Amino acid sequence: MAIRAPASLRTVYRILCDPLILGTTATVASITLALWFYSSRHARSSTRVLDQHAAKPFVLVEKIRVNHNTSLYRFALPNPTDSLHLPVGQHISIVATIDGKQIKRNYTPTTTNDTRGHFDLMIKTYPTGLVSSYMEKLERGDVVHIQGPKGAYFYVPNGVRELGMVAGGSGITPMLAIIRATLRNPKDTTKISLVYANNALDDILLKTELDRLERQYADQLRIYYVLIVPPPGWTQGVGYVTKDILRSWMPPPGKDMQLLVCGPPPMIDDIEKATIELGYTPPRSVSKLADQVFKF
Repeated sequence: MAIRAPASLRTVYRILCDPLILGTTATVASITLALWFYSSRHARSSTRVLDQHAAKPFVLVEKIRVNHNTSLYRFALPNPTDSLHLPVGQHISIVATIDGKQIKRNYTPTTTNDTRGHFDLMIKTYPTGLVSSYMEKLERGDVVHIQGPKGAYFYVPNGVRELGMVAGGSGITPMLAIIRATLRNPKDTTKISLVYANNALDDILLKTELDRLERQYADQLRIYYVLIVPPPGWTQGVGYVTKDILRSWMPPPGKDMQLLVCGPPPMIDDIEKATIELGYTPPRSVSKLADQVFKF
């Protein structure tokens, strides 16, 4: 029987076949082919735990409070040696039935593909968030249905010279996945500038790891935090992410850069308007991989 590429690789192929991408990323073909061969071999020796077309059940084995409105949810994989095998830049969808209606919300795990036997989701609970409130009520042993991989973004090492990232709240999770993949690859020279906005200092998720990575890779990663309610002595951004902050911290518009944006919808709307005023190519309503400004 002929080997069929996994759903995640078929997604990548569809993304790369976008006419807007083919003209600028021809070198990605070799990477895609290598990924296909790797995944074809890997699929024979391990369980494919995700399904793009059907939600599969996963058991919540641990729930850890991170701060006043955020928890880490740890889900068991079918076998102790299993990995999620989520392509960098992709996400999963939680599928929940709430008040008789099926609701989907997208999340990026905070664990990497090196993690075996489980994966973690860090979810901030919002008062009006249907799925985040649903998750907040879960207890150990409960089952959650998850579908994936999903998403139009697929990270390619050295795809651009510099990445600019603007994240708000739990929107840091896809950014961290890309940051990790970039910095752990000695052949990837992509420079990254991250602006990370939150309400207060305690709301900054994964700050310990972010600060460690910035210190360790000072020549490749720089981070600027923005807080609405800063503590005494705060020396970084105050208020909201403004056009001036973007001008100072993001790479200027060009062919060898890309901006990634993830956070609450009002923040994304504000960033989109600011980037247009700064001369970046206006993003599409539904982002594509080749967009100069990509909205998760």
